[in-house]
Amino acid sequence: MAEHGTTPPGDGTTPVEGAGSALRRALLRRVLPAAAAAGLGITGVAGVAQGAASNAPRTAPADFPTWGTRWVVHAGVDTRSPAVGMINTSGPGRDRITADYQVDTGHRVCEGSACSTFMAHITGPVKGFLTVVAVAIPQDRLPGIPVHGGQPPQQPGSSRQEMLARAATWLTADNGAQVPYSQAKVWKDGYRQDCSGYVSMALGLPTPGTNTVGLASDRGLTRPIALGALRGGDLLIDATGDNNNRHVVIFEKWNDAAHSSYTAFEQRGGHGTDHRSLTYGLPGGDAEFTPYRPVAFGD
Repeated sequence: MAEHGTTPPGDGTTPVEGAGSALRRALLRRVLPAAAAAGLGITGVAGVAQGAASNAPRTAPADFPTWGTRWVVHAGVDTRSPAVGMINTSGPGRDRITADYQVDTGHRVCEGSACSTFMAHITGPVKGFLTVVAVAIPQDRLPGIPVHGGQPPQQPGSSRQEMLARAATWLTADNGAQVPYSQAKVWKDGYRQDCSGYVSMALGLPTPGTNTVGLASDRGLTRPIALGALRGGDLLIDATGDNNNRHVVIFEKWNDAAHSSYTAFEQRGGHGTDHRSLTYGLPGGDAEFTPYRPVAFGD
């Protein structure tokens, strides 16, 4: 369902200055020096049979940028398997990859502060398996890409920290700018570019995402909570009306001890992804908004 075509009430509040750039600096990976990258600089991924996911079903692929130089693409889900190509951000046409699924190998691969147990099956610019550490994203797996085989991973978005990190990625996903708002389009990761599509992405729900009514009414996804119980990753939802005035935002933190406003992530009409101060659902704010907690948090 397409929805949220207009800017909801309260959108005139002051944005949080510099929040997007600060988050981006905190989450971007360090660039690999060529000398250190010559051996990949990562621990070997062992114990997974070469080609273990070769028969995994395919899905719609998505493109992701890479970082650093000399990332080896392997024939199987094991960094000791034969090389079939190389990803290099300085090589034209080889600074992005197209992935259609990923495998949780159960073995941790690290470079600097970035770690992951996942290897992505890529179809371009070469075909094979690449550690997710090579991809310029602030999480340990590819958002919106299904997982096949290997060890069962934690459900994406099942921790508050992970959900907020995923929400922050859309602040700079459009070549350093926020993802544009649209009721009709989907972003490169497969999620709708409206508010509920954005929240679905942050929660790791199946693409293209559920709608605002579903986020509020499906007790397999959320449950109502008290306003004072809000914690990072909880939602404030206005599910009434039509697709031009329903809205959902992701609560991050209270701005003061009096709980007079809070900082939130949202995908809003006329702007796109935003990270700013809001009063939806608070006394004096838009009373149509109700707080909910994603059940994936387990509390």
